[in-house]
Amino acid sequence: MTPDTLREALRQVIDPEVGMNIVDLGLIYRLECQETAVQVDMTMTSPACPMGESILHEVETVLRDMVPPSCTIDVRLVWDPPWSPACMSEQARNHFGWNN
Repeated sequence: MTPDTLREALRQVIDPEVGMNIVDLGLIYRLECQETAVQVDMTMTSPACPMGESILHEVETVLRDMVPPSCTIDVRLVWDPPWSPACMSEQARNHFGWNN
């Protein structure tokens, strides 16, 4: 398990409000993995996101499928720095027409 493989797996998690995966949306701020622990700092597009709890649960579920059962998973919701479209991948910005 590497941060890259875990990040790729997190592309399965879709923000249902915008129909885009959370990695390309830029919601994953930090992803660290060690032999016995995975730590994720992530945000939402808005503090008022009604799907926040569901997305957090899905992140943990995806990671749980990728790591050994003895591995701890710590997913933290952070608000600093605030999310903005600049956090998005170029592909996501193009999808929404925000690169023009």
